[in-house]
Amino acid sequence: MRAAVIDRYGTPDVVRITDVPTPTPRADEVLVRVVATAVTAADSRIRAARFPKGFAPFARLAFGASRPRRTILGGVFSGRVEAVGATVTGLSPGDEVCGMTGVRLGAHAQYVVVPAKRIVRKPAKVTHEDAAGVLFGGTTALYFLRDRAAVRPGQSVLVNGASGAIGTNAVQLARHFGASVTAVTSTRNNRLVTELGADRVIDYTTTDLADVPDRFDVVLDTVGNLSPASGRRLLTDKGVLLLAAADLWATVRARGAVKAGAAPERVEDIELLLLMVADGELSAVVDRVCDLDGIAAAHQRVDSGRKVGNIIVRP
Repeated sequence: MRAAVIDRYGTPDVVRITDVPTPTPRADEVLVRVVATAVTAADSRIRAARFPKGFAPFARLAFGASRPRRTILGGVFSGRVEAVGATVTGLSPGDEVCGMTGVRLGAHAQYVVVPAKRIVRKPAKVTHEDAAGVLFGGTTALYFLRDRAAVRPGQSVLVNGASGAIGTNAVQLARHFGASVTAVTSTRNNRLVTELGADRVIDYTTTDLADVPDRFDVVLDTVGNLSPASGRRLLTDKGVLLLAAADLWATVRARGAVKAGAAPERVEDIELLLLMVADGELSAVVDRVCDLDGIAAAHQRVDSGRKVGNIIVRP
């Protein structure tokens, strides 16, 4: 099969397309023919070994000290079941499925092997591109807004980095939960975040968040440029600061009104997001779609910081 492989850490040009053996599923695994996957901020960080401050030693242990242990990146997939392991029940070749692969990665290829317990059936109304596009940002936004902040009707939510994969989902989910939403983005994305449900837009190219006089019940930082101290200044007395891209020091210090940490990859959350997409309550924002040969350019786009929503790859 063809796959995007990295043999060393570095810039996007370390990603090369080559033929590798098609994986064979174990007894409890499923072989999926990947129709769509995404190049996310997580893929970019792993490829470049560019981890949040303080996390590098731990990340190197997980992903490889001197060179990548997982040579095929890609943590989300949508596709069709090709084969199932001997003990797998309820899934058959041809079924349309999607999911997340966790630290195993491997989705930037024509085929990926996934534990059956991680597989979610894709609703017929949801395209493979939308399924792959909603998973990474959607699960993160849902975890922070629903589980860590319990966003409810009448609250005010500020989304910093509202045009990215997490941010575009966060704007929609916060509005879905009944909150009023203020989106922080650049001039070119003002219209997009407004169409997604933002009641107000702060253009960071002309306005510094430190100068914003308003206070919010919930502040979600998807970028990593808010510290616990600067974020707290934006909160109401009982407000909650959500740091989705925190460094190690901020994560360790997060307590009380400050929440940080990694979002879990739960099947039930994926099923909920897919149902919302199928019902037209949530839209997967797609920056561009490319084939596997365009994946290095996709990494470049992510590295530029100008990516809007998701970059989808069709292997």
